Amino acid sequence: MPVAIDLFLLHAAATWALVGLIWTVQLVQYPGFALVGGRELSLFHEHHSRSISWVVAPLMGCELLTGLALFGERPPGLSTTFLVAGLAPIALNWIWTAFVAIPLHQRMSPRAPRAQRRLVATNWVRTAAWSARGAWVLVALRGVLSS
Repeated sequence: MPVAIDLFLLHAAATWALVGLIWTVQLVQYPGFALVGGRELSLFHEHHSRSISWVVAPLMGCELLTGLALFGERPPGLSTTFLVAGLAPIALNWIWTAFVAIPLHQRMSPRAPRAQRRLVATNWVRTAAWSARGAWVLVALRGVLSS
């Protein structure tokens, strides 16, 4: 199998792992913070932040690096313009994570219930962006398979 196809498959796997993860975080994990109070919230949030980083960081890194590498090893059926369009939601997710999600996580405490509500509300941006990435990967897969 050509390197470009292997690279694309790794990219698709990372993206779809992130799609599943973001929906789980959005619908299960983040709303669950509201069910925990007091010292338990701090402990639960610390556990979440420490544990989820081991899952999210490698997947986000893989998605970004393979997304960029596709420009050098472009699979058949994918134009440069299409690849650029696929990077936009990746960039949005990195920027939103760095400048919105992480600061909200840093403000989480039993005395800051607004931070938890804002985390859930603003995370819909990342949920939508990763869902768009998932759709992009499916369209890309169709292009690769039909070439």
